[in-house]
Amino acid sequence: MSLTTILQHSLTGISLGGAYALIAVGYTMVYGILRLINFAHGEIFMMAGYFMIFSMASFPWYISIPIVLAGTALLGVSIEKVAYKPLRSAPRMSVMISAIGVSYLLQNLATYLFTALPRGYPEIPGLKKVFQIGDLSSSVVTFVTPVITILLAIVLVQMINHTKIGMAMRAVSKDLDTAQLMGIQINSVISFTFLIGSLLAAIGSILYFTDRMSVNPFSGSLPGLKCFVAAVLGGIGSIPGAIVGGFILGIGETFMVAAGFSTFSDAFTFIMLIFMLLVKPTGLFGEKEPEKV
Repeated sequence: MSLTTILQHSLTGISLGGAYALIAVGYTMVYGILRLINFAHGEIFMMAGYFMIFSMASFPWYISIPIVLAGTALLGVSIEKVAYKPLRSAPRMSVMISAIGVSYLLQNLATYLFTALPRGYPEIPGLKKVFQIGDLSSSVVTFVTPVITILLAIVLVQMINHTKIGMAMRAVSKDLDTAQLMGIQINSVISFTFLIGSLLAAIGSILYFTDRMSVNPFSGSLPGLKCFVAAVLGGIGSIPGAIVGGFILGIGETFMVAAGFSTFSDAFTFIMLIFMLLVKPTGLFGEKEPEKV
């Protein structure tokens, strides 16, 4: 494999990893606040793809993108209000079952509304334009995805560490009941967390589907699982960890395909999960929580 080929595949892998990272941050934020794995997150990502298809059928791209972001954020917050908030004092297993139920509900709803046939994803002007740098050639979306991912991660970390809502999110993640006693509006904090996670899923969907060019009701299942694995790899609850985990999976998967093992590229993700759980269950950036006596 020549150096140019390695660089070409690295660029593709970093781009894919950037999209995975954005979706993984949604998993890790919700888990950090509620200790809940939002299994419907992949379907929120899928629905964002359909929102873009129907928005661009009626509006230009610069109006469609805000519509998609707003619609996806509203969907994420609505799911939290309807499916998770009533179960806040219920056992964790009940909430997890609810999350799985919402996931299948969205899949079947999309199948009923849009049929199971793949729909072409609209082209956003400029993103598919091909750049040539020496022997390397890639579309604009391949270059901008990792840049957008890293910039959003920096903004998010700064928000959590240096703003009032960020302080409230950290307090709720440490102890929900104590935060409520201290006067923090936990319902607002949790809704805000789902809103941010859904916005990132919407941005990730635009970058992901622009390269893959079609959406079907099951488009969110496997990427959703992979992004959950990325969050676990990095240390679930850690935003930098989710970003690093996303890039590891994206690059690893791309090189598996390049090496001729495309059949096993999905298996690679879950082998990585098993390996990480055996070697370092808390993930690369996760901290071991002290046991309460």
